[in-house]
Amino acid sequence: MATAEQSLAVAEGDYVVYPAHGVGQVQGVETQEISGSRLDLIVIRFDHERMTIRLPVTKAQTAGLRKLSSSQVMTDAIATLKTRGRAKKTMWSRRAQEYEAKIHSGDPVALAEVVRDLFRPEDQGEQSYSERQMYQGALQRLGREYAATQGKDEASAAQELEGIVRANRAQKTSA
Repeated sequence: MATAEQSLAVAEGDYVVYPAHGVGQVQGVETQEISGSRLDLIVIRFDHERMTIRLPVTKAQTAGLRKLSSSQVMTDAIATLKTRGRAKKTMWSRRAQEYEAKIHSGDPVALAEVVRDLFRPEDQGEQSYSERQMYQGALQRLGREYAATQGKDEASAAQELEGIVRANRAQKTSA
């Protein structure tokens, strides 16, 4: 599909990333009449949230809708998981805002930074509820995109990503 405005070309069955919700599958493009105007809408199904959205074709790019990441971007995200986490001395509320912004950016490398920074091995102290929630949210979002790009199921993709962080953290502490 194409419009006079530059738009994202998607087809039924394509997987796309919508920053606010993660990976979804395009169900098609439909035309609806709203307030006397005909509007082309991309219909996207998010199975993990049991939700379907209809996004105007003309707003797809400004909303941040994009195709799945390239293998190079996913390689960069994996490399980020293998780097040393940044221990920040700022207050949790400030860090939480930064992490939320990264999660909602939809950028796999930014998601990997959140996963890496918030990962806590079992032998370390407890995480707060909000840290665990944020960690799980980032891991699930990254895992879904990784799964879609690698042709894996989401659970095994998330386990693989978490295993990378765990192995890297164990390697750093034993060195």
